[in-house]
Amino acid sequence: MSRAESLRGERNQRYSTTFKSRNIVIAGVDEAGRGPLAGPVVAAAVVLDGANPIEGLNDSKCLSVKQRQYLAPIIRQQAQAFSVALAEPKEIDELNILEASLLAMERAIFRLDIKLDVVLIDGNQTPRFSNQSVRFTTESVISGDRTVEAISAASILAKICRDRLMQRWHRRFPDYGFDQNKGYPTPAHLKLLRALGPCCIHRKSFSPVREAYEAQIS
Repeated sequence: MSRAESLRGERNQRYSTTFKSRNIVIAGVDEAGRGPLAGPVVAAAVVLDGANPIEGLNDSKCLSVKQRQYLAPIIRQQAQAFSVALAEPKEIDELNILEASLLAMERAIFRLDIKLDVVLIDGNQTPRFSNQSVRFTTESVISGDRTVEAISAASILAKICRDRLMQRWHRRFPDYGFDQNKGYPTPAHLKLLRALGPCCIHRKSFSPVREAYEAQIS
């Protein structure tokens, strides 16, 4: 058994023992799209149903496209609740990518149509909930996307949603290869960015985009 599998078992057992026995509602939250040069950052929140376990959940980055596409509808059908939200490129530029990611997570949490007791967030930070009154506790979980099933499920939904959004943007801006690179800084994308300049969904606060924009207007 790998360390990740061992941690997954320990953490899921801990949350099961601590929370489920008291009928506490737990949401897992994760994001997709912090690293790309273009497109939104997308977050998802999922409340799993303990009576309907889902086999094969894992960090979306550890799953193939086919595995994610197989699991996503199962998550949507069997979860007690789920939601997806995003922060646009303009918000990323205004806030920075960390704050925009946390904002997208916050939006996803508040879109859940269920009373929450505990929210588990992948990573080492939690949403700010500025000027918002919350009645649930939050906990950040490092590597939670690999070790907590609800967070794994959220990572899958966020990734699936973002990939589909980038496919749509590809139809509007076919020259950048968004259908393949999903906005990530691949060598081909960087070359096209330098040649064409940025489009409206590029993140101008990211240095390769900023440099291409400055070259375009100079």
